[in-house]
Amino acid sequence: MFLPKNPDSPTPPPAHTHTPTEPIPARRSLTSVSIDQKAVIALVVGGVVLTALLAAVAVTAISVAVATVVLRSMLRDHRR
Repeated sequence: MFLPKNPDSPTPPPAHTHTPTEPIPARRSLTSVSIDQKAVIALVVGGVVLTALLAAVAVTAISVAVATVVLRSMLRDHRR
């Protein structure tokens, strides 16, 4: 039978030890972004325009719904 030979030291020392050559750089903060007054005005105007368009679509939808109900009512009365 073959029996394994036990070495004198259980784990041999590593042949190469890794040493970092450069330290890990510190995390840099984000660069500051300057906000221009014109950009803020454009954003506000765009928001107002989009809100006005949304309100116009809502008013149109409500008007169409009311007109549909009125026309159905008039046609129902006309058929009788």
